[in-house]
Parts: sequence; structure tokens; C-alpha cells
Amino acid sequence: MKENIQPLDPIAFTLGPIQVHWYGVIIGVGIALALWIAMREADRRGLSKDLLADLMLWAIPIAIISARIYYVIFEWDYYAQNPSEIVQIWNGGIAIHGALIGSVITAYIFAKKKKISFWKLADITAPSIILGQAIGRWGNFINQEAHGGEVSRAFLEDLFLPEFIINQMYIGGSYYHPTFLYESVWNLAGFIVLLLLRRVNLRRGELFLTYVIWYSIGRFFIEGLRTDSLMLTENLRMAQTISIALIIGAVVLLVYRRKTGLAKTRYLDKA
Repeated sequence: MKENIQPLDPIAFTLGPIQVHWYGVIIGVGIALALWIAMREADRRGLSKDLLADLMLWAIPIAIISARIYYVIFEWDYYAQNPSEIVQIWNGGIAIHGALIGSVITAYIFAKKKKISFWKLADITAPSIILGQAIGRWGNFINQEAHGGEVSRAFLEDLFLPEFIINQMYIGGSYYHPTFLYESVWNLAGFIVLLLLRRVNLRRGELFLTYVIWYSIGRFFIEGLRTDSLMLTENLRMAQTISIALIIGAVVLLVYRRKTGLAKTRYLDKA
């Protein structure tokens, strides 16, 4: 027997004929908070707030576009039949790995043009990035997407989840793993860890590489619970494959930069 549970309304408010979705509002809040934290840290580390704001003017739209392109590429069978939906990002369907690719490339080119250290920029923004990801996952919650396999209501209650989360995990007559929540909590923990590591005064670049490793470990295991993964092959999940590659790449880079002397400067150094 199906329970009479109504999902949350994905529309936050309307402005005439324009419907503003909670998905976009939540993503916007995450970006705004992340930018504010990064700008404060940039000021403490001797970089102009305007410099970081200029970077975000490029990085944010490019990240959103690249995240959507990444998702559409791996769901092309669907979007080839529904091309009008390609631009409808308010309905969900942006991939964080696509966003990271776009934003990192943008930051690297920006740093080269401004003649500042890319690694310094990356370290300053790393905690903000993972905090933005933690907040952004709640957009998936509103859209009832990025969930895991079927579970019982008792399972969710045993996690001591509030009623509104349990009810929103009731989709099409069944309850599902709130994998959006698992990743949000993991990312929030990563944000705290990165803030603490600022005080350790790691070598330049290592804060960002720690972020890559932390996020990728959590994403690898949580992705294994999801039912809507982008697939590289019939049995190989794209996000898990990229997560493994990122972990290996970050560790190799960390060791290489230490051994070759490329990481002599430390996070709290003024240079």
C-alpha cells in the first residue's frame, strides 16, 4: 500500500511568468557563501578581493556550463531525443567533475595571465569549493535525485533523520538511500578538516590536493550506492573511475612536488 506523502515543491517562488526553482536558489546560496569565505581568506593571504571576484566572474559560469556539458555527453541518448531540455539545468543534471574540470582550467589560465601562483589560488579556494558542494547537494534533495537504492522507512528512521528528509526520500512508492545527504555531510566534514589544515601550514598546493583526495574518497564509496550514475561502460561508473584517477594523481603530484622542491613555499608564507 502506497503512503500518501507529497514531495516538496521544487518551485521556490514565481516572478510573473518566471518560476524560480529551489535547485537554482540552493546552488546560488552555495556559490555566494563559498565566494565570501574565499574572498576573506584571499585578503588575509595578501591577494586582492577584487582579483578573486574577477576570477569568479569567469570560473562560476564556465563551471556551470562545463558541468552541464559533461552530464549531457554521458546522457546523450536521452538528450539527442530531447534537445530542448539540454539548457534546463534547473531540473538537475550537472556533474561536479565537469564543473571541477572547467573551473580548474579557468583558474590556471587566470593565474598565468595575472602572474600569480595557481597553487596559492587553489589552496585559498579549496575549503570554499567543498563547502559549496556540501550545500549544492541539497538541490538534489529538493529534486529527489542523486539518491541510492531502495531501503525501508525503518532504515531511514534508524539514521535519526528528520521527518522532512525521510518523506522526501519516498519516491514512486519506495524509500531510497539519501546519498545526497551522505555526500553533503562528508563534504562538510572535509570543509572543517581543510580549515584546520590551514593552521598546520602545509606546503603550497597541498591543501588543494588534500581536498581532491578527501572528496574523491567519499565520492567513490557513495557513488557505489547511487542508482543514477553516469556510466563509462555497462558496468563501470564514470564518477568512481575519475575518483580513483584523481586520488592517484593527487598523491603522485604531492610526492613529486615535495621531492623536486616545487613545494618549498608554505601556505602561510607571504610570497
